[in-house]
Amino acid sequence: MTALIDLLRSRLTTLLPSELKSSELRHLLTPVGHPMLLCQRRAMMIVDRVRLFAFLFAVLTPLWSIIDLLVFDTPLWARLAGFRLLACLAFTWLLLFYRPSGNLFDAYRAIAILFAIPTVFYIASHTLLGSYQLAQFSAVVGAGYAFLPFVLMAGLTIFPLTLVESLVLGMLLLMAQALAGYLSWATLNWPSFAGAFWLLILIAGVASLAGMSQLAFMIALVRQAIRDPLTGIFSRGSGEEILRLQWDSAQRTGSPLALAFIDLDHFKAINDNYGHEAGDAVLRDAARSLVATLRGSDSLVRWGGEEFLLIMPDTDLQQAHRALARLAGNGLGVRPDGQPLTASIGLSERLADVAEDYRQLLEIADQRMYQAKSGGRNRLHGHAEYTMGQPVAAVLEG
Repeated sequence: MTALIDLLRSRLTTLLPSELKSSELRHLLTPVGHPMLLCQRRAMMIVDRVRLFAFLFAVLTPLWSIIDLLVFDTPLWARLAGFRLLACLAFTWLLLFYRPSGNLFDAYRAIAILFAIPTVFYIASHTLLGSYQLAQFSAVVGAGYAFLPFVLMAGLTIFPLTLVESLVLGMLLLMAQALAGYLSWATLNWPSFAGAFWLLILIAGVASLAGMSQLAFMIALVRQAIRDPLTGIFSRGSGEEILRLQWDSAQRTGSPLALAFIDLDHFKAINDNYGHEAGDAVLRDAARSLVATLRGSDSLVRWGGEEFLLIMPDTDLQQAHRALARLAGNGLGVRPDGQPLTASIGLSERLADVAEDYRQLLEIADQRMYQAKSGGRNRLHGHAEYTMGQPVAAVLEG
């Protein structure tokens, strides 16, 4: 049984885009556990495309009234024009007043509003047209209103969505189609309705695959853009963005936020005596050792050269010391001569240090790291409430 599961997994892996790692397959299925920067970029792209979609509908929705005027009686045209005007105003509001914030729930709300507007318009117009006896060309134009759910379902393909997100939105559109059929029960052509419903399900499946494909390439691109190519951890640019986001979150919730600035001791001597390849190997080993101590919410950043920044959200000074105790217990690796690799660490915390912004919090940790270096290296320098300027092992054992 295990062999069969492994075979199926390997076959499914071959269907993924070549840029996507097999371990990232779960990110295509559900938004749970997505990296913070992926969530932010995906949220901004969704809102941007919602606004693009809203612009298109805001322009085209009222223009169709010209066609309605040519084929429908004035009372029917006036009521349809009223529906179109309301829909146009709603699309215009979405376009003008909804801005990307990087928050995924805001993106969900934007896409929900976008699809709710034409869905309500479809149900209202479908019910209204069902109460009129249409003939010849007016019947053909009236039948064209029934294609709106297909347009909406196809519109899902422009968004980078997980399978769960696509299925939820697809189900809502299918439910709207079913509701429209129920409201026109007496005059419904069941064979035609069943065929259209089945076609809508097929389009939903294709839209789900298209959304997952977009998301797969976005995952690969974001990973390449935010990772340091040597160590595989976050690069400085993405680290600054993560720090800003974590600071904003800590400000909203009043929670602590700790930073540890880690500088490898005497690293220049490794490059001078053993070459840059040996230095690169030491950096990779140190990064792996640091990553092994992290919690799921922590972020490790290569700040530059042999400097690392450890971002610890929801972590006060005492918890940060425990986290650094795990780091010291695991060790950072060894130097090419077999000696243990050590580091000078500066620690700061948002609440204890009364930092005004994330830049000041970073500056405090940076200054304390230099104090640890000038105090003899292999030291942790933190807030005065705790031991400071002592060797790392002594601080953490104490």
